[in-house]
Amino acid sequence: MAKTKTLTEALKKYFGFDTFKGDQEAIIQSVLDGKNTFVLMPTGGGKSLCYQLPSLLMDGVAIVISPLIALMKNQVDFISHLSEQEGTAHFLNSSLNKTAIDQVKKDIMEGRTKLLYVAPESLTKDENVEFLRTVKISFYAIDEAHCISEWGHDFRPEYRRIRPIINEIGEAPIIALTATATDKVRTDIKKNLGILDAVEFKSSFNRPNLYYEVRPKTREIDKDIVRFIKQHEGKSGIIYCLSRKKVEDLAEVLRANDIKAAAYHAGLETNKRSETQDDFIMERIDVIVATIAFGMGIDKPDVRFVIHYDIPKSLEGYYQETGRAGRDGGEGICLAFYSYKDLQKLDKFMEGKPVAEQDIGRQLLQETAAYAETSLCRRKMLLHYFGEEYPKDNCENCDNCLHPSERVEASKQLVTALKAILSIKENFRTDYVIDFIMGRETDEILAHKHQDFEEFGSGEDDNPKIWNPVIRQALIAGYLKKEVENYGLLKVTAAGKRFIKHPTTFMVAEDHEFSDDIDLNTAEGGTSALDPTLSAMLLDLRRKWSRKLDRPPYVIFQDVSVEQMATYYPVSLEELKNIQGVGDGKTRQPYAKEFVDLIKKYCEENDIERQTDMRIRTKAKDSMRKLKILQNIDRRIALDDIANALGIDFDELLDELEGIVLYSGNKINIDYFLDEIMDPDDVSDIYEFFREQETDDLEAAYEEFSADIPEAEIRLVRIKFISDMAN
Repeated sequence: MAKTKTLTEALKKYFGFDTFKGDQEAIIQSVLDGKNTFVLMPTGGGKSLCYQLPSLLMDGVAIVISPLIALMKNQVDFISHLSEQEGTAHFLNSSLNKTAIDQVKKDIMEGRTKLLYVAPESLTKDENVEFLRTVKISFYAIDEAHCISEWGHDFRPEYRRIRPIINEIGEAPIIALTATATDKVRTDIKKNLGILDAVEFKSSFNRPNLYYEVRPKTREIDKDIVRFIKQHEGKSGIIYCLSRKKVEDLAEVLRANDIKAAAYHAGLETNKRSETQDDFIMERIDVIVATIAFGMGIDKPDVRFVIHYDIPKSLEGYYQETGRAGRDGGEGICLAFYSYKDLQKLDKFMEGKPVAEQDIGRQLLQETAAYAETSLCRRKMLLHYFGEEYPKDNCENCDNCLHPSERVEASKQLVTALKAILSIKENFRTDYVIDFIMGRETDEILAHKHQDFEEFGSGEDDNPKIWNPVIRQALIAGYLKKEVENYGLLKVTAAGKRFIKHPTTFMVAEDHEFSDDIDLNTAEGGTSALDPTLSAMLLDLRRKWSRKLDRPPYVIFQDVSVEQMATYYPVSLEELKNIQGVGDGKTRQPYAKEFVDLIKKYCEENDIERQTDMRIRTKAKDSMRKLKILQNIDRRIALDDIANALGIDFDELLDELEGIVLYSGNKINIDYFLDEIMDPDDVSDIYEFFREQETDDLEAAYEEFSADIPEAEIRLVRIKFISDMAN
């Protein structure tokens, strides 16, 4: 490129921009100078320009290796609109027929094409390798370079073959680009591509406009999501789920609640996926419910929220997916739902994979769990994961910073942890270190004979919940580090060794506890919205009616029903039906009106601004199933026959019945089935047990009866009891 023409002039000519963002100009100059280049730049930072502009300025054709056909199509369309000459950019992948492929090759040979996008699978085909050997290559751009690393969140084995193929086609400078890479992944990428000499550019991972929040995942999650979207009516959002089935089901629930939503996953036909992408970009739909197949390369700057229905498998995946929010610098809400059960499920999915792959997967999962459970600033923790220090303790834009937890002095515990790590030669990961500190004689500890060490059990008198936060916050404070080559091994830094000799104050906040049973009702940007004063008044009223009717309090209204009343303030019997566990039968009970009257009076006296429109419709399929169950019970069909007819097992049918009776507040009569399968004395004993209890907790009933009575029968009597007494 002639020195007289500056890069800024070229930027203006081709792209219409007056200035570069961040390191873009230096990166482009590095490529023009023929240097291998490594670019770590968050989503929305302008990575594509770093190879698009130099390709237009250099002789020959730049090969862009990308994993996604959708991304190729979008970028080729974009470059085509910029250029006056046809054929400036092309892609070569499995979606093209022979005629189209011949046209691509013709344009390349005639020197019209400056950018050629190829999938790694297409690059390795013999006929493509032979053709490209005859072409002048200006440089190779490896997009989504984290796919090379087994430690990346989207490892693709075919990416490992890129370097050998480049050697076959002909060497040229390489620029590798990724939006997410830890030190471990970055080293892996450069080694595999043979570019250890690369000039490295690392942009800040901080996206100040993104708000991060983690909520517990409860059975109310669909309702929480619908309510959240209604609060952000008309705004664009993406919801990520791990399974295709959940994607389809949730999209159906959203549509049933008048939200313009569509499903997107790899199982859909190509045309349908393209149509859905276009509908989202053109704002014919507001919300995409997707597996991780969606979003990479989708250039929509005004996505206002990203919701993770399931906790992701890695923090890299989480960061990249949340990075699709607020790319224009405007509002971006990143909301994740976390459940320990989901974590166990993801762990179980790894069974059967090679041991090394399981080990990597579990360590990445532990990092995600640590992020979800921490009480630290989420931004600080996220940036630390990517090797960046965030200087503030409070970012003022995450749930933990807006609602900080109480901190406790833990310098003594930090010294204990540092000494323990040194004593076992800095050769173990966090979970092992904690077991060692707590004095747990696990098989692994016994195998290493570490139970005989002086520091073994040195922290057994401390609160067990303190050790994870201590180690996590010591990493962030720089007293510990994790080894890059043998990832996860804890090493004591020079600062850590100084701390042992001269301890200073070290404050930590205990992790959040995520029970799978709790229901944290949340409002935008905060934690619980439950009104404690109203909740206490409603519980008093419940006790009054419990004594009056001589029934357990939970029969009047379950705890979850009272919590929701103290959150959503229903002031009429019609609105009361929107509360979980309240159906038509419940609103006809003599006490129902007294509850709504109390709430109405409380709202008037305290100027409460109520949320309305909280009836969340379920998807049609679920409604039809419930209707079929109710119709078959009315016809006195045996419950096991109903389960067989619906193609579900008996436990699933019991789940459905509990949903109908406990959560929807409907009344059913299953006496005909109980009479047939159960001893009347057993029914009577279990029924009386629930009448005498303060709670309808099944565990207590199992403990009392399961030696003699199957759990399924205990559940059936509980369903009868709730139906009779509560509804």
